[in-house]
Amino acid sequence: MMAIPLCGALAMLVPASRFLRTDFAVRAFGTAVSAATLLVAISAMTAFDFGDTSRMQLEVDHAWAPAIGLRFHLGVDGISLPLVVLTALLTFLCFLYTLRHPPAGGMIRLLTALLFVLEIGMLGTFVALDLVLFFVFFETVLIPMYVVIMLWGGAGRRAAAFKFILYTLLGSGLLLAGMLLVGAEAGTLDMTDLAARHGSGLSHGIQITAFALMGIGFAVKAPMWPLHTWLPDAHTEAPTVGSVLLAGVLLKMGTYGLVRVALPLAPDGAQFWAPWLGLLAVIGIIYGALACLAQSDLKRMIAYSSVGHMGFVLLGIATLTPVGINAALFGNIAHGLITSLLFFLAGSVKERWGTGDMNAIGGGMLSTSPRLASILTFASVASLGLPGLAGFWGEVLALVGAYRPHADLPRETFVTFMAVAALGAVLTAAYFLRMLAKLTHGPVDGVARPTGAAVSMQEYAAWVPLIALTLLVGLWPKTLLDVTTGPVRALLGGG
Repeated sequence: MMAIPLCGALAMLVPASRFLRTDFAVRAFGTAVSAATLLVAISAMTAFDFGDTSRMQLEVDHAWAPAIGLRFHLGVDGISLPLVVLTALLTFLCFLYTLRHPPAGGMIRLLTALLFVLEIGMLGTFVALDLVLFFVFFETVLIPMYVVIMLWGGAGRRAAAFKFILYTLLGSGLLLAGMLLVGAEAGTLDMTDLAARHGSGLSHGIQITAFALMGIGFAVKAPMWPLHTWLPDAHTEAPTVGSVLLAGVLLKMGTYGLVRVALPLAPDGAQFWAPWLGLLAVIGIIYGALACLAQSDLKRMIAYSSVGHMGFVLLGIATLTPVGINAALFGNIAHGLITSLLFFLAGSVKERWGTGDMNAIGGGMLSTSPRLASILTFASVASLGLPGLAGFWGEVLALVGAYRPHADLPRETFVTFMAVAALGAVLTAAYFLRMLAKLTHGPVDGVARPTGAAVSMQEYAAWVPLIALTLLVGLWPKTLLDVTTGPVRALLGGG
């Protein structure tokens, strides 16, 4: 899966005079290569043994730096497989979208190469089973995303790109320190071996320190309040494909890291910090919803909604129960599908109206662009947690997990968190309904006028798979829960 986009990125180094002479040829090449990567991801899914989802499968394990015990160790289980397929799918849909709607600014060869490197880093993060290898892939995504925002972003792209890189680099430094602390004390960097130990061999103090360091590093990427301030600017200024990958995959790397690395490697630290993680999660839920109610820019509102939705994911992780962790993993996938769809739609709105300002666009979209408005309505009600759609299950299971947290955690505290998070769910409905009232209903009263361009086939092709999957996992949540339950119980020591 990673060799194909790597070859695609290297192909972009060949001069245009000798290979892919037009921008459209480059975009078509990118679409074909990402489609091939998606096919490999799907073949991995078909080869996966769903009867034993807690076992690492399809492993690659070679010596990387034997002198210091580093191995090139890759594999997937029920936790990582859905994220691998989601990453390959969203990357393909982004390339498909650019066939007809390339971002302004040109330099398509460079953009294509950067998206391939992003895909390598995202896929590698979800399949790496060595701590240093995990960190290398985790960091690989930073520079490409920084350049995508800097070169193809909006008017405030420079400040947004600098804030993004500074925040994430700071978090990465703390993450590396925590990982090396665990590796040095345990005598190994192999993630499967460390997870099987469940913290044995590490003192209570070491686990508390290591979890704090790794937790902050992952929380920046998640993002968790108050380390979230880079996110709205990055989302607002990034081009559509950048926003889709940032929301759909990059945010998941933080919460995935908490589940895959921090929880099993330092369980005592997780138990110590869990109430604080839950507190910051519910603050983020309320803060994100209130911030959304104050926004007039569509992309910025969707960006702040991610702070709230990822708050539910973090709350599920903080419960330290199979139900809560499953809620977090389900919420990751649901958020990736729905918010990616929302950012695709926000890009289409901006392309037609020339702005993302909801006041300038005004109402009446159902009369001027009925198909676009209808799909925007679907994505909004999916994001606010309507039963039967993907967004519902992650939030509800997180609340159930908070009602019955791990036996060693203060139940009264987590029941309070549950009540506050439930209020946040109500506020989520409020800001999405407010957005729909401003854009889709009523008379056409905005100063901006739509171009009248019909929805393109490439837009439909990018939207339809996300709509179908939102319905699939919403109507049949067992599809995902059966995959994640086994490995979650194994990570928690069979509890």
